[in-house]
Amino acid sequence: MPTTPGRKATATFRSKTRSRSRSRGRGRSKSPARTTKAKPSPSPTRRSRSTSRSRTANSKKAVTTTKTTTTIVSSSNTGTTPQRHSARIAAIQQVKCVPMIQEAEEHKKLIYVSTKTTTKESDADVLTHGSVILFLTAVFLPVLVYGLNLMCKGKRCTLRAFPDCPNKLCDYFNLNSALAFFGWYAFQVVLALIPAGRVVDGQPLKGGRRLKYRLNGLFALIVSLVAFGVGVYLKYPVNFVRQNWIQLMSTALVFSFVQSVYLYLRARKATPGALAPKATGNVVSDFFLGRELNPCIGSLDLKFFNELRPGLIGWVIINLCLLVEAYQTKDMWPNYPLAMVTFFQFLYVADSLVFEEAILTTTDITREGFGFMLCFGDLVLVPFTYTLVTRFLFFNPQQWPVGTLVAIGFLALLGFLIFRGSNSQKNQFRRNPYDPALAHLESIPTSSGRRLLVSGWWGLCRHPNYLGDLLMALAWSLPCGFAHGLPYYYPIWMLVQLVHRQYEDDQWCRKKYRAAWDRYCERVKYRLVPYLY
Repeated sequence: MPTTPGRKATATFRSKTRSRSRSRGRGRSKSPARTTKAKPSPSPTRRSRSTSRSRTANSKKAVTTTKTTTTIVSSSNTGTTPQRHSARIAAIQQVKCVPMIQEAEEHKKLIYVSTKTTTKESDADVLTHGSVILFLTAVFLPVLVYGLNLMCKGKRCTLRAFPDCPNKLCDYFNLNSALAFFGWYAFQVVLALIPAGRVVDGQPLKGGRRLKYRLNGLFALIVSLVAFGVGVYLKYPVNFVRQNWIQLMSTALVFSFVQSVYLYLRARKATPGALAPKATGNVVSDFFLGRELNPCIGSLDLKFFNELRPGLIGWVIINLCLLVEAYQTKDMWPNYPLAMVTFFQFLYVADSLVFEEAILTTTDITREGFGFMLCFGDLVLVPFTYTLVTRFLFFNPQQWPVGTLVAIGFLALLGFLIFRGSNSQKNQFRRNPYDPALAHLESIPTSSGRRLLVSGWWGLCRHPNYLGDLLMALAWSLPCGFAHGLPYYYPIWMLVQLVHRQYEDDQWCRKKYRAAWDRYCERVKYRLVPYLY
């Protein structure tokens, strides 16, 4: 049957419709249906397959070129074939995503700058507040020393009355006291430079270098005692120290301040390797805590010298002056509590000089700078406040039964044994952890290569040497009785100082040894006093 033109046109239209339907069906099987409604073409019968293919190719190219900017759209596709987009839609998404990425990057930069600025501001605030505290401490310490010595003067020793302050300059300074102090300091410098005793290496400094130290502290103590004995034999007045007490103390204070200024100015030119870990560049902090770690004049380490010589040996000489004066005064003798305290304090000082090498590993030498804090402590605080007990017993002799004195002496001896035993064990272990004599001791390895003792004296508490110090300090004050509180200044001061140092030591060890320190704290639970703290 012949085909009419109308039927032929209808068949052609249906064929094209089926072709488009099959093409759309194949497209749906590979990608999800579009949610937006397409605009109708003005002449759908004229759209060819080549046009459809070219548009599909352009869409794939657009998706490929904008892969990094359309990750949100492509990641939402759960199939194995990426979702198709037109070039126009891809371009729109690219325009939208690029500003978002740039905004996120700018936000990150702002957060970083803000965090960095906040950190600097917080560090500056901490440094400022710390400087204020250090300045107030530097003012408070001299006031404390003068207050203690003026409140405990003669037979009056009380906190209840305001001290009588001298109002004349000669009551604070005189030429004889200045000559006596500077003569004593120069005498100790000469003894330190005499080539007696062995020379040892100090702890490694920055860069690996080590300073040389001559250990002749015991020699200096013996020579000083001989010189004192000769002076007594030649009838030099031993009461000079007691009569010029405030003048000697004022001279020592001025000298410690001048020495601190010199140390600070000198340290401004020091190399970075010579600076102390706590050096900050802040004037107040560096002046008080010290900027330079080991300032030396020639072979003389000023910090090491000040720690052990003029103040510590001066402590012994002051006690001996009071004891000899009490002995020469008939109505002040016998004074057995004064003699006992003088003996135990002499034993403590002599022990420090016999084991002089041990101080080279202490915090004062290895980490603390040499500034006003140590200058004042060595030259003023030690000789003029640690002697408060002996001065009290000189003016206020106490009578105790023999049994009481024996018990106090036993407490002092126990503290000394704990102090010396723990320090000797620590020093021996540091020198050679594999010494056969230490084979019975347990220890914990650390990442730094060192080992931490967890038995022996160091199994009782984390700082048994501090415990021995506290027991000795208490035993020295007990002969003064309980009617006055000022003689107990020394054990209270030591308690505050050692608890603070124990806290700093623990923080430093936790930062250095990390997990090993946590294991150590689990084994050794008590910090200072077993079963109490």
